[in-house]
Amino acid sequence: MDQNDAQLEQGAAPENDQVENNFASLLEQEDNNIDFPKQGEIRDGMIASISPGQILVSVGTKSEGIISGREYEAIPADELAELRVGQEVPVFVINPEDSSGNVVLSYIRAREEMSWKDADSLLDSKGNFHSKIVGYNKGGLIVPVGGLRGFVPASQVSLSRRVAMTGDTPEQRWSKMIGEEIDVCVIEVDRERRRLILSERQASSETRESIKERVIDELTEGEIRTGRVTSLAEFGAFVNISGADGLVHLSEISWDRIQHPSEVLKVGQEVKVKVISIDRDKKRIGLSIRQLLEDPWSHKAAQYQVGQLIEGTITRLTKFGAFARIEDDIEGLIHISEIHDKRIEHPKEVLKEGDVVTLRVIKVDPENHRIGLSLRRVESMAYADMDWESLEGVLEEADQPLVEEEVAEVKVVEEKVVEKEVVEAKVVEEKMVEEEVAIEKPVEEAAPEVKPAKKRTAKPKAVKEPVAEEKSAEETPSEEKAQEETAESDEETK
Repeated sequence: MDQNDAQLEQGAAPENDQVENNFASLLEQEDNNIDFPKQGEIRDGMIASISPGQILVSVGTKSEGIISGREYEAIPADELAELRVGQEVPVFVINPEDSSGNVVLSYIRAREEMSWKDADSLLDSKGNFHSKIVGYNKGGLIVPVGGLRGFVPASQVSLSRRVAMTGDTPEQRWSKMIGEEIDVCVIEVDRERRRLILSERQASSETRESIKERVIDELTEGEIRTGRVTSLAEFGAFVNISGADGLVHLSEISWDRIQHPSEVLKVGQEVKVKVISIDRDKKRIGLSIRQLLEDPWSHKAAQYQVGQLIEGTITRLTKFGAFARIEDDIEGLIHISEIHDKRIEHPKEVLKEGDVVTLRVIKVDPENHRIGLSLRRVESMAYADMDWESLEGVLEEADQPLVEEEVAEVKVVEEKVVEKEVVEAKVVEEKMVEEEVAIEKPVEEAAPEVKPAKKRTAKPKAVKEPVAEEKSAEETPSEEKAQEETAESDEETK
């Protein structure tokens, strides 16, 4: 028995070892068949279950991977609602095994990573990508490319879309484009800076010529469009309407006389224009701004009539006549034949710029905005009746009763005049009284009495020399005698 037991024990040991070895080999084979995920790897998984706060995804491991926490919250609500059990989705392996032994996955990061790879492929192939405009910022449009948000700068927006832009703020220019479909191509990819630059212009086959041809075919004369001023020249301004440039000639910018478009317009300004001509052969569009503005002649010219006398200022002299300004923005022409009764060669023989003269209206043409004036017909008897009528009208206005305010003003003026006259009368009266008093004074007070001088015995001298100092009116006889005696003694001594 002992020997048999010993033999059985010796035979059992090899059998157990063989079973253990077989089990280990099975486990090893099973492990070899399992493709363990690696960190940063993107895998295609199948959704095993969806519950609030987490999604379990089978990625070929013993247990399902889990999408939870911030990775779950990062999934847009509309996309989350479309996810279904059994659906295949790409997932990004964040951690092959966490502390709980779970594989941590991310749905959003997988989409982003795949989008970056797609963007690299589009950049290399220069292919187009169809998408929709979902937003904008100060400099351009936001377009999604897979899980990424690409940026289309304003300079890379297509010509047809740019010419449709209106407004001065980003909201006014871009907000109307949200939701529109767009074809773009990738022109720059920078993963580190998460920078993806797109271009609609390069993805489009449109050219300026093709756009202009399309716009010309669509336009009709008399149509009103909104455009933007693109450039200014001495002869007019170019305005872009729907992608095609049209010319607003200098004469069609304003009813006022201007020397350069910059007096009224500036580049980038948004304006309304009227299409006045279309040349499809030469591909030219004629536009007008002033025809959409109120014509000042419609009411200003109505106040002038043939034969009326007006005052004007000479502004320009030409060979055929002179221009006179009769209002701030209205000028009339004095033809050279209407300047003087005699024949003259040039208006400068009679007039000069700045002269203010009386003129007679001889022609009014509101349609062509012209007023004919005459200088030589100012005193013409042909308009005598009209002049008398206008004069009577002025006199009637002068005879009209004054309103209360005017009466009050007149009274104040009259009172001031009366007061002034009273003061002046007092001054005159005082002067007259002073003059009368001066006349009544005695003559002796006006001039002192002079006594006659005594006769001298000495012979008078023939000529008297003027005396430097004024002597007294009378000299005593003793002084004269002393002088004579002194003269005689001098002679005797000689």
